[in-house]
Amino acid sequence: MAVVAPFALREDYWSTFTLQPEDIEFLYNYLLDKETPLTTEELTNVLVEERIRREKQTIEEQRSSGGALFYPKERYKSQDALVFPALGWRKGQVLEVRPGQNPDLGDFQVIRVAFSEGDIREFAANLPDHILNQPPQIAQDDETLDPKNVLANYGDDLIDYIEDELRDNPDFVRIAGRWFPRALLVDVNAGHLNLAEAVLDMAGGGPMPTTDLLKQIELPSNVNPKLVEFSLDLALDEDTRFDEVGPAGEVLWFLNRLEPEGVTQPPVNLRYSEIDYERSLLNPAMVSLERELDDELTPFEGKYPAANEIQIRLIYPHWRAGTLPLSPRMKHIFPTAYESPRIRFMLVDGDNGQKFPGWVVRTNKYVYGLKDWYQSRNLMPGSTVWIRRGDQPGEVVVQCDNRRPNREWVRTVLVGSDGGIVFAMLKQIVASSFDDRMAIAVPDVEALDQVWQRVHKERVPFEKIVVNTVRELAKLNPQSHVHASELYAAINVVRRCPPGPILALLVSRPWFVHVGDLHFRFDDSEKP
Repeated sequence: MAVVAPFALREDYWSTFTLQPEDIEFLYNYLLDKETPLTTEELTNVLVEERIRREKQTIEEQRSSGGALFYPKERYKSQDALVFPALGWRKGQVLEVRPGQNPDLGDFQVIRVAFSEGDIREFAANLPDHILNQPPQIAQDDETLDPKNVLANYGDDLIDYIEDELRDNPDFVRIAGRWFPRALLVDVNAGHLNLAEAVLDMAGGGPMPTTDLLKQIELPSNVNPKLVEFSLDLALDEDTRFDEVGPAGEVLWFLNRLEPEGVTQPPVNLRYSEIDYERSLLNPAMVSLERELDDELTPFEGKYPAANEIQIRLIYPHWRAGTLPLSPRMKHIFPTAYESPRIRFMLVDGDNGQKFPGWVVRTNKYVYGLKDWYQSRNLMPGSTVWIRRGDQPGEVVVQCDNRRPNREWVRTVLVGSDGGIVFAMLKQIVASSFDDRMAIAVPDVEALDQVWQRVHKERVPFEKIVVNTVRELAKLNPQSHVHASELYAAINVVRRCPPGPILALLVSRPWFVHVGDLHFRFDDSEKP
């Protein structure tokens, strides 16, 4: 029976992992041999295997250096250097040898050994029958030495760490989530880039994959095609004229100057001037309402289940801008990317299958491109929209509950001659399902645009907007009550604001009286 010598990495080996020079050299040479750009995850996988191989090699070298392996069957003499596998490959030197005194064991030796750590121990020698006389084998079942287990437990952290380290290393370059040594890149000059711009210009700006661009750009043909493609990708990425707009795993190029204005900069109605507020003031019911309203500006915590279909209620800023919120609950529905701040994809009308381009604007948390669709479906602020992933990669289906147009009493926003706004219950033609509390008809969009400009220019205080809006909405209710979600929708008619600051203000001012179930009334007697 072979003796198993313990060999395990220290407990915090992978949690405190750091890249060593030999790791960088290994990754560099690995990419050179592959001649193919690889993702951080792929590089992490091979590096973990390499690290484990090196650690095993190191222990093999340690056990075979600095002395002979200790076997109880052997005879030893003073000054012999030994290695003890059963003690974690510790090294020691024989200080003295004396005869053993045990009739049951017969003639044997006792050796006194001084270890390099300073302690002294005694061992039996010249014993033909002992379990430690079998050649030791390194234990292979330790979890720290199993690449699959290491990646399952530490993979995400290792990927993030290695990615940060490579990003700071000038010898490596990255595009669309893949790395390659800079030294092997094919030269892409200004002429090539100008030609790429002309090709994209003729295609309406894009999007176009790199392979299609290469067909019209003369780059070396005697080089690995993947290397040529990567080199062009990098050159395009470093030129501000071009934007990489493909979802993760796909590289697509678009001319920056031909992208829609609502993609390159946030539409006016989506621009939020941050309002300081104390989140601790919000009670559980208010936090629950925040999650229900699903505003992309709310600082959500925790994870959302990945639902196949999501229903949202449009607020005025998104309806006016032709956008959807990119909240944490919505993110998994839409394409994402490794680095690209903007991603072009296709939206699909769930009723007739018609497709039209959409844009994920990751940095500003919205999806652009639905203005014409909203108009064609006669939607209004408060309308409900269903969103789900399409059957094809890179497609997202949008659908609404269209119905026969009918006149219904709907909260309506009107702009007075003095530039102020008034809310009234008026009959409006409604052609889709909507949320009663959040529905707001807007008969004169241009007049409301003027209100937005005035509020921004005059810097109307936030609290004044809330007070005025509560007063207006209270007139429409026999009890003079206003629900928090109703107030949220109405305030966003004149100023972009997530629900948090509104809710915090309602509970921090005595003139807003809570009457139950997130309904509030305004008490003029309390207002200074």
